[in-house]
Amino acid sequence: MDRDTLEVDVLYVGAGAATLTSAISLKRKLKAAGKEATILVLEKGEEVGHHQLSGAVMDLRALRELEPNFDALGFPHDGEVTDDELRFLTKGGSHALRGALLPKPFHNHGNRIVSLYRVVRWLKDLAEKEGVDVYAGFAADSRLEENGRVVGVRMKDMGVDKHGQPKSTFTPGMDVKAKVTVFGEGPRGSLAKKLIAERKLDSGKNPATYGTGFKEIWEVKQGIPGKVIHTAGFPLLEGGQYGGGWIYGLKENKVSIGFVVGLNYGDPRFDPHAAFSRWKTHPFLKAILEGGTLVRYGAKTLPYGGYFAMPKMWGDGFLIVGDSAGFLNSARLKGIHLAMKSGLLAADALYAAIQKEDYSDGTLAEYHRLFEASWAKEELYEVRNFHQCFEGSGFWTGSLRAGLIVLSGGKLLGARRGAHPDHTQIRRLRSGEDGQKASNAAAFDEKLTFDKLKGAYFSGTMHDEDQPAHLKVLDPNICATRCREEYGNPCQRFCPAYVYEWDDTSRQLRINASNCVHCKTCDIADPYQVIDWTVPEGTGGPKYVDM
Repeated sequence: MDRDTLEVDVLYVGAGAATLTSAISLKRKLKAAGKEATILVLEKGEEVGHHQLSGAVMDLRALRELEPNFDALGFPHDGEVTDDELRFLTKGGSHALRGALLPKPFHNHGNRIVSLYRVVRWLKDLAEKEGVDVYAGFAADSRLEENGRVVGVRMKDMGVDKHGQPKSTFTPGMDVKAKVTVFGEGPRGSLAKKLIAERKLDSGKNPATYGTGFKEIWEVKQGIPGKVIHTAGFPLLEGGQYGGGWIYGLKENKVSIGFVVGLNYGDPRFDPHAAFSRWKTHPFLKAILEGGTLVRYGAKTLPYGGYFAMPKMWGDGFLIVGDSAGFLNSARLKGIHLAMKSGLLAADALYAAIQKEDYSDGTLAEYHRLFEASWAKEELYEVRNFHQCFEGSGFWTGSLRAGLIVLSGGKLLGARRGAHPDHTQIRRLRSGEDGQKASNAAAFDEKLTFDKLKGAYFSGTMHDEDQPAHLKVLDPNICATRCREEYGNPCQRFCPAYVYEWDDTSRQLRINASNCVHCKTCDIADPYQVIDWTVPEGTGGPKYVDM
C-alpha cells in the first residue's frame, strides 16, 4: 500500500529521560557550531509522560551536566531528601538502619524526590524550545532497513479492527526515515528486543534479567515530606524471593510507595502483585496508609542484569539508550540519572557522526568509547555482580554477597558471575500443587489492598478494544495444554493487570489486552517464550499522570 514518508536527520523512538536529554544536548551542540539538523522524537503514549512510571528519588548528576540552571528553569520536584533509612520488616515488626549503619546505596541526602511524568514533561518543553520536534501518539511498529543498515521506523497502522480488517478510519502507518535512529523504548522495548536478538548484540553477554515493580500514589492523613524509606524482608522471605519496597514522602500529604520482585523467583504459583498487597498490610506500612486514599497505580519492569548484561549499543544507523540498553543501578534502584547520561553520551557520538556525515558502525562506536570512559560505566561496574548474587542463593546468602560487593566498591566477588534468563528459572509444578491457586494469595479489602482489575482502573489504562490484540501468543495450544499442566498458566499470576485469564468454558486462555499497562512482564517471564509484546495503536496504554 502507499505510505507517506517523512525524512529527518536524527530519529528518537520513545520520549523518555534518555531520549529527550539526548535530543536537547545534540540540538544545542549543533546550534553552537552553526549547523542544522532535523531531530524528531516519537512517543507512543497519548501525551509525553503518560508511560513514565516513577515516583522516584533522582540523583542530579546528569541533570547538572545537561542544564546547570535547572532550578531557575522550574525543574519540577517534591523537595530534597532530608531523612532516609533502610527498614527490615519481620512478619509483625521492623528494625531500622540509619546514619552510619545505613548501607551506601541507600544514602539519598541531597537527591530530589520527583515524578518522572513531570520530569519528562519539563524535558519535552526544553527540547521544543531548542527546536526539537516531539510527536506523541505515534507508535513505532517495525524498523526499516536498507542493505543491513537501520534507516528508520514504520509507524503502526491505525483504524484496523480486531479481525485485522481496515475500518472506515483506516490510515496506513507512515515511514519515518532517518540518517540515524536512537531506540529508547524503556525495558524490553519491542523494537530494541528484536534488533538485539536479530543482530546478536547480546552475544557473549549475560542474559538480560528483570524485576517487576509496582507503584502507587496515596493521599494520606499525615504526610512525611522529604523522607525516604527502603524496606527488605517481609513478605518475600517466606518464599526466598529477591526484592523489596520503598516509601517516598511527597508534598501535600502524599506518598509514593513501590515494591519490586526479581522475576527469577522460581515458584510458578507465586504472584508478585499479591506480595505487593501483603507488604501494604504490614503494621509499618499500614500506619502510614490507613485512612488514606489511593490516587494512582502502575507497574513496569526494571532491567536488573547490570554491566555484564548490557548489549552492544550501536551499529550501522542506530544507537540504544536508557533502560533499553540496561542503564540501571540495581543496588541503588536508580536509573534516571544513568538514562540521562546515556543520552548525553549518545548526543556526543551523534554530533561527531553528523560532522563526519558518517553513521556507520565504526563511527557510532564512539558512543561505546565515551561510555567506557564515563562515570556511568564506573558506577555500573562497581555493582556489576550485584543482582547475580541473589540468583539461586536465597535472601540471606545473596545479601551477604551483595554487601561485600558494596563495601568493597565491587572489588570483592568482582569476577564476572553468570546468570540465567528469568523464564528459565520458573520451575514446573510439583506433585500435589494446585496450579490455579497462588502460593502467596492475598485478600483485598478495598481500603489498603485492591485486586488487579481495580489496579488497572487506577492506572488510567485505555485501549481501543476494536483493534488486533497487541499481545501476540505465537502458539495458543501450548497455553491450553503443556503450560496449564506443567506450570498452571503462570501468566495469570505474574501479570499485574489481569490481562491473562483462564476460561473454564472454552478451556482456553483469554487475553484481556485492554487491561495492559505496558510493563512487558509477560514477554519476559513466560516459560515458553510464546508471548510477544508489540505496540498497540498510538495513544493506547496507561496514563501515569504525576507518577
